[in-house]
Amino acid sequence: MQSNVENLGALERRIDISIPQDQIQEEVNKRLKQLAKKVKMHGFRPGKVPLKLVSQRYGAEVQQEVLGDALSKKFSEAVKEHNLQVVGYPRYETKQNSDNSALYAFSAQFEVYPDIVVGDLSELSIEKPVTQVAAEDIDKTIEMIRKQHVQYQTAERAAIEGDRVKVDFHGKINGEDFPGGEGKDVYLTAGDGKFIKDFEAALIGMKAGDEKTFDVVFPEDYHGKEIAGKTVVFNVKLKSVELPVLPEVDQEFAKQLGIQDGDLEKMREDIRHDLEHEITKRINSKLKDQAMQRLMEAIPIDAPKALVDQEATRLMENARQDFSARGMQADDIQLTPDMFKNKAEHRIKLGLILAELLKIHQLKATPEQVRKVIEESARSYENPEEIVKWHYASKDRLQEAESIALEANVVQWVLQQVKVVEKPVTFDELMGIA
Repeated sequence: MQSNVENLGALERRIDISIPQDQIQEEVNKRLKQLAKKVKMHGFRPGKVPLKLVSQRYGAEVQQEVLGDALSKKFSEAVKEHNLQVVGYPRYETKQNSDNSALYAFSAQFEVYPDIVVGDLSELSIEKPVTQVAAEDIDKTIEMIRKQHVQYQTAERAAIEGDRVKVDFHGKINGEDFPGGEGKDVYLTAGDGKFIKDFEAALIGMKAGDEKTFDVVFPEDYHGKEIAGKTVVFNVKLKSVELPVLPEVDQEFAKQLGIQDGDLEKMREDIRHDLEHEITKRINSKLKDQAMQRLMEAIPIDAPKALVDQEATRLMENARQDFSARGMQADDIQLTPDMFKNKAEHRIKLGLILAELLKIHQLKATPEQVRKVIEESARSYENPEEIVKWHYASKDRLQEAESIALEANVVQWVLQQVKVVEKPVTFDELMGIA
């Protein structure tokens, strides 16, 4: 069979298909005769229903079935003839056949996978952050841990920045209540920025038992649209003031961090090791992001619309489930696949490129690499060996670890192709700490 493939766009194609009517009718007659042998109809014994009656009742249905089978076969032959990689399913349309009324004429419109050509990446560059853990980084981490273990003591004085206070508040806009504008026995830390800045500032200087009324202008970009950019009049009663007490850096503190003998130097070495591990993770993450971006830049391709639509729908459903898990009413949130189209298109393009690289350069993950990924994931748990067993007990969890190892292989391959430029940074810069 010879058929012409018409290009309708970057990935859209169309093939015309003609099927002889007598061929279809012959197959229809054959199937109706087979059907007549077993069909049941009132007034006739099984197998004795006249073929004419069977044809009247089932003829149209059988003809559609035969045409569908013939179309599918002809389309498969054309795809094989032209060595096409089809995405999804074709869309068939009936054509007017003025040249030959003895033929059924159809067109099949479909998408194909893009051709992926991996070119020379040697002129591209990737920036690799380089840093070392300094003593001050360990000191900062210890201070952060101390704050995580803070305790509070009642203070018989006015509140200052850093104190924890307990308040009752009632806010109004133009004399009217609004949702979320009232709270009882609410704890907050003055000056930590978790509440509106002007609200927290107004509490400084107040003592337990004090009551105060003040105005707060909410930012225009405040997440609560009903009060964004508006002036709220708050009445606040301060019920208690507590000062923060941080634990001393001593043997007891070290024991709380898992150092059984309370050795402070050993504690600092453990913290250094953890920070170095975090540095490695952060550097690898930045290298991965750049490697994937360079691949997208060096291998521009179009994404099949069918795959993008599927991925956008999947991302939308994941978002719905995430909202529901957070206790939000997913049905009240107007989500559409179009909201996720750009992200879906990016993921499909990158996925197609990675699949091609894995195939061409044999970047398959080894069992040892998968094991390393799992052990790395398990190291932060109390019983790492149990977590490792848990991963190997599930095919899905094992595939997830394999995917991570595959990505790591791709990143290493990219790093071997491009120019890697080292850039010294501080620990805080690498971690994005302001």
